[in-house]
Order: sequence, then C-alpha cells, then structure tokens
Amino acid sequence: MSETPERPLQGIDEDAALRSILEVTAPETGTRFFETLTRSVARAFGTNAAWVTEYIPEGRRLRALAFWLDGRYIEWDQPIDGTPCELVITERRMVHIPDLAVAGYPVDSGFRKFNVSSYLGVPLHEPGDAVLGHLAVIHSRPLPNDARALSLIRIFADRAAAELRRVRAEQDLREREAKLARLFGGAMDGVLELDRDLRIEQVNPAAAKAFGWRADGAIGLPFDRQLDAPDAAKLRALIAELDRKPAGEGSAWIAGGLQSRRADGTPFPAEATLSTYESGGRRRYALILRNVQDRLESERKIATLTAETEVLRKEIRELRDFGEILGTSPPMQRMLEDLRQVAATDASVLILGETGTGKELVARAVHELSPRRSKPLVKVNCGAIPASLIESELFGHEKGAFTGATGRREGRFSMADGGTIFLDEVGEIPPDLQVKLLRVLQEGEFESVGGDRTRSVDVRVIAATNRDLEAMMREGTFRQDLYYRLNVFPLRVPPLRERSEDVELLARTFAERFAQRLGRPLAPLTADGLAKLCRYEWPGNVRELQNVIERAVITSRDGRLNLERALPESPASEPGAVRVLTMGELEALERRSIEAALEAAGGKVSGPGGAAERVGVPASTLSSRMKALGIRRD
Repeated sequence: MSETPERPLQGIDEDAALRSILEVTAPETGTRFFETLTRSVARAFGTNAAWVTEYIPEGRRLRALAFWLDGRYIEWDQPIDGTPCELVITERRMVHIPDLAVAGYPVDSGFRKFNVSSYLGVPLHEPGDAVLGHLAVIHSRPLPNDARALSLIRIFADRAAAELRRVRAEQDLREREAKLARLFGGAMDGVLELDRDLRIEQVNPAAAKAFGWRADGAIGLPFDRQLDAPDAAKLRALIAELDRKPAGEGSAWIAGGLQSRRADGTPFPAEATLSTYESGGRRRYALILRNVQDRLESERKIATLTAETEVLRKEIRELRDFGEILGTSPPMQRMLEDLRQVAATDASVLILGETGTGKELVARAVHELSPRRSKPLVKVNCGAIPASLIESELFGHEKGAFTGATGRREGRFSMADGGTIFLDEVGEIPPDLQVKLLRVLQEGEFESVGGDRTRSVDVRVIAATNRDLEAMMREGTFRQDLYYRLNVFPLRVPPLRERSEDVELLARTFAERFAQRLGRPLAPLTADGLAKLCRYEWPGNVRELQNVIERAVITSRDGRLNLERALPESPASEPGAVRVLTMGELEALERRSIEAALEAAGGKVSGPGGAAERVGVPASTLSSRMKALGIRRD
C-alpha cells in the first residue's frame, strides 16, 4: 500500500512534520542522515520521491547522496542540462513547477522514466553562496503551491546543507591526516616527536631504521640516551633557547649536528633541526635528523680522488705536453709558443683555421695549461644548434619560458662558471643573440630566457671559426664590437699543406693507434707510401689524414698499409691549366726552397756558393725573408 496521500502538500502540519523529521534525523550522520531525511520528507510532503544531491561542476552533474522513490532507495547521477534542477543550481533559487508538461519539460527533463508530473527543488548553499547541491521532491501528480510547504523545505535544505558541509570537512580532515601520515612515514629523514623531558612520543620509519629500533619499540624511551653527553647537553640548551622565543620562531638548525648512537651502541654523525610547538595544551619538540656518515665518507673519498686526479693530470701534462697536438714544423711551433703565452692569462682567444685542422684540440690545450684547468671546459657547437634554441642552450631558461620548457634548465655559461667555455663555429650565432654574448664578455652578466634575475659568471671564452669574420662584419652579419672582444688573442692553426713536414709524424702516429685498436701487426710506413701522402693536397687537413690512415689500416694487406685504396685520387688538371696556389702554399713552398738552399750551402747565406746566390736574390733580401718566415741558419 502506498504511503503517498492523494493530495500532496495539502494540509501539512508544519510543526508536526518539522518535529518528526528532526527526531528521526537527529541521531544520524552522513549517508544514514541523508537517507532518513529523504524518506521522511517524501512522507511528510506526500510525494512519491525526495532526494538530496551534491553538485559536480566538472560535467555539470548532480549525484544523489540519497534518493527515495516509491518506497526504495535508488542510485542517481545525471547532467543538469535541460532539467528543472538546472534552474536551481545555476540561478541559486527555489524552483517550484506544479506541472512539468505545461512548463515545457515533457521529454528532455531526465525524469521521464519516473513518470514525473511535478517538481519542487531548493539549493544547498555554502556560506559564500556557492551551491553544494540541492534538495528536491517530485510527484506523479501536480503539486499545488503551499506557502507552509515551501517554508518547511527551505528549513530541511539548510539542515541538509549543514550536514553536507560537515561531511566534506570531515573528509578533508581525513585526507589531510592520511597525507600527513604518508609524508611522516615516507620521509627519508628521521622524524621524532619529543616531550619536555626528551622522551620519544612518535617516531617515523626512517628514524627507527637509523637507530635500529623496532617500529613501536622506541615510544617512551629517553632520547638523550642515544646521544653523547656533550650533544645531549647541547640539545637541552637549544630547547631552553627555543622556549624563550616568540611564537612562530621556534625552530633552529643544530650547529655541528649530533653524534648519535644506534640501539646496539654504534655511533653515527647526524645533521639535525629542532622545532617546538603546542599540541593538546602541552609543549612538544620535533627533531628531524639525517645520518650523514655515508655522505662524509663519500666526501672524503671524493677529496682523495680529486687529489689523485690532479697528480695524474700533472703527470699526463708533463708526458704529453699538448695532448694530441702533434707537429714539429715551424708554423706549428710558432702557434704552440703563442698558445703557451696566452694560456696563462684570462684573455679571450679566437682560434682561426680551416675545417679539420684541430681547433678543438687547441682550445682544450689552452684550458689545460691555464689556471682554470681544475674547473670545467664546456664545449658548444654553435653551428649544430637550431637558431631558435641557441639562446636557451647558452643562457638557460625558466619553466614555461616557451613551448616545451617544462622545467628550469641551466645554460652552458652557468655550467662553465669559474672555468672555460669553448664556442665552436662562433660565426653561426644569430645577430640578435650576439648582443647578449657581448654583454657576457664585457660585464659577465646575463638573464636566462624567460627570467628576470641577472646572473653573474666568471667565464673565460675561447671561440673558433673557419669563416671569415672580417668579411661577415663588412656584410653586417657579425658585430664589429663582438669580433674585437673575441679577437683579443688570435691563434691561427695552419692547414696541413703548410706543414708538410708533419705529415710523416701524424701518419705514423695514427697508423700505430689504429693498428693497436684493431689488434693488427703493421709494418712501418714505406718511403713510397710517405711520398704519396706528401704529394696529396689534404683539403680536409688533419682530420682527412686521420680518416685516410684508418681506412688504410682497415684494408691493410700482409701488415702493409693499403694507401692505394685509402688515399683519394688528386683531381685531374685540365690540359694547359695551372693550379692556383694559396698564399699559405706559396709561403710553405718558399720556406722549403730557402731551407734546401741553406742546407746545400752549409748554412752560408752570402758570398759565392751561398744560399742567396742559389735562390737568385741579394743576401739582404734573403735575410729579410728568413726572418719573416722564422727560418734559422742552423
């Protein structure tokens, strides 16, 4: 038999209904409260359904906390769009629709399956007037307007809103407590709660592990027994000091840390902080500590290894001098002498040379012979980085500075602080970024991409290029002021064709290295093979020579280098054509001719049979050219 009267909302005894509903809901909380409330409201109002919902802004949905329909509870979770509930939520007001069909909700109301004819709903408000959800009744017949019923449903809505706020506050509290428990239990540092007498009231797993306690075996123990006597006195003195401080300032770093002892008596050093707070009307103290024994041991090992590394570096420098830079020819010796002189300073160096001449090796040698050798040498290939990213690569960026910047990143100048940065292919830096680079060279300051904080660095700059920067200045693609800042001390690495005397040394060294790497026995380089190497022009310089020797070792037969296959053929000249020599080639040719003349003349410059007579120039002219080319008589 149905509990629903024939005439809902008619003849309601307001006081009796209010008293009845309050009596049945008073002892209930949470879900039981909402279930009791909806069943009691439906019975008091004479409707066949009542429900309380919470509003889910994501998706504009209402989810039933309790839905009483025709004598049973049902589940309900629906969008509000196109329903009478939408007006309640969006307009934050009571909505009474005596007849849904007349009001225009015949199909899309969401209640069609319930055979609903009428609707009465009122919002549940937050204190700030935000909507939490709503309380509503529906009926299969029209609901007439009744002032007492409308007033009464507002009272029940306020009571439902209060309970919903309490439930949410309780849920938030439980979530915070659970989060705090996870934080306390999952912390890597040991955390202990102490009372005024230094007895342990709480301890997290990290602290229990550090001291070798069982999970609950430390509660009530006097913590000062785990400390050496001087440190126990230090801790008590710090507690007395914190007790005298104003509220909000009751925390301090324990200078020098604490010398602690595990349960088995094993000592260990610990870094620690102490803070004080009130809880339950009592003063308590939180001690956070970390066992730093492993870290101190690691630091000692690092210091030892650093010292050993420096000794080895010194030995290697003495043995190898310029590392992989090989060459005894006059042009190389002049360049190396210049390198020695500039390395001891902090001057900017511009390394000039063709591709494959070994500019990076020269930059490394400058750094290794400088006072900054214990600091990093950071290398940047400016030509290999897209123009849109090179500023970030050099100076770093902040999180969100551009699309894809998901985190903060240090730039290469920050990484090179105190050391040296090597800007290879510096001519590829875009003009708009050259201004920022100039500022670093002049003032040692820059800002990261997306940052507003000026950073200062102490960096020595070594730049290298195979491009003609002077021509680029004339074209307006390279700043003149930046060029002169970089070109404080130029180092020109001579191409291999200008140092043909070094071909044999380089070839033998590369051959030995590759043969050892491949595990192959190799016969010495033959005179015929050396002649082939010396005749070749080496447009790719030392790098090309290295590649040729590696190919020759790989394809070697019977322990002999296969230069016929490895060495490229010189391009055939056109009939009657004369190959144009570079100034460097002319200078090298002139040097070889003068040296041969001096050797034939036994070092004699002037007079009959002298070198001047042999090359067909006056003795004064020959002496001048010898001085310019760095040729000594001996």
